[in-house]
Amino acid sequence: MESNNLRKAGLKVTLPRVKILEILERNREGHMSAEDVYKALLEAGEDIGLATVYRVLTQFETAGIVTRHNFEGNQSVFELDDGGHHDHLICVECGHIEEFIDYLIEIRQREVAMQHGFELRDHALILYGICGKCREQKGN
Repeated sequence: MESNNLRKAGLKVTLPRVKILEILERNREGHMSAEDVYKALLEAGEDIGLATVYRVLTQFETAGIVTRHNFEGNQSVFELDDGGHHDHLICVECGHIEEFIDYLIEIRQREVAMQHGFELRDHALILYGICGKCREQKGN
């Protein structure tokens, strides 16, 4: 996403916003906490405070640039919002997050909502388990 896209989202182009957006784009496949973003900025030699990171991520969420998730515990993680819906598998051992799309699950969720008289506005499906790598390490 370029600085033009920041403007389109109604945000002024500032150095912290650009740098934080660059970090998120480099980690497009992952989910980053504010602390993860802050550490990545420090490693890149950027002098942007943790409070600024939190503020910018909240602004990005409001502008629809990122999506906030609260998986296990109360720590929020963020990912760039590409406009498409996906669900998540989370390893309870190592915290690895895997994204997936299953159209049959999506259809079934809409059917369940309709059966109960709901107009579905949004939903999130999170499955918790143990990933293959952790199972291998345990010898299962």
